[in-house]
Amino acid sequence: MSPRLLRHVFNLWPPFLFSGIHVTRLEADWRGAEVELRLRPWNRNYVGTHFGGSLFAMTDPFWMILVMRSLGPDYLVWDRAAEIEFVKPGRGTVRCRFQLEEALLADLREAAAGGGRVLRWLDCPVLDAEGELVARVRKQLYVRLKPRARPGAAAGGPDRTARAA
Repeated sequence: MSPRLLRHVFNLWPPFLFSGIHVTRLEADWRGAEVELRLRPWNRNYVGTHFGGSLFAMTDPFWMILVMRSLGPDYLVWDRAAEIEFVKPGRGTVRCRFQLEEALLADLREAAAGGGRVLRWLDCPVLDAEGELVARVRKQLYVRLKPRARPGAAAGGPDRTARAA
C-alpha cells in the first residue's frame, strides 16, 4: 500500500475518524509523518481539554510503520511498550511529527545483524498550536531479522540459538 493511500485509510479508519485524529502527512519514502488532533465535543474530557486516550492514540502506529517500511521485508518490527507523560492541558489543535533519520535505521540494521532482538525507545512530543509541549510520548520498538534473513538461515534453516536472545 502506498503512503498516500495509507494516509487516506487512516483518516477514514473509525478509531481515528471518531477521535478527531487526522494524518496530515505521510512521506512517500516512509521517513516522516504528521498527525493532528482537533478538540471537538466528542473528544473532550470532563474538564474540556483533550482526552488523554486520544492524545496517546494519535501517536500509536506511526513509529512502527515508518521503521517497518523503511527497513524492508527482512525485518520484524513491533510496538513493545509505550508511555505517556501529560505536561499541560491540551486545548485546540495539537500535533505530533515523526521524522525517521537514516542514522537510526543504520543503527537498527547493525544491532539486528546478528539475528537477536533489538529494543529502541523513540520519542514523539505532542505540541499545541503555539509549539508548547502538551505530552511526551515514548514508544519502544522491537526489531529483529525475520528467521529467513538471520545468519545461518541459508545454511540449513533458521539459527535456533538466536531465539534465546
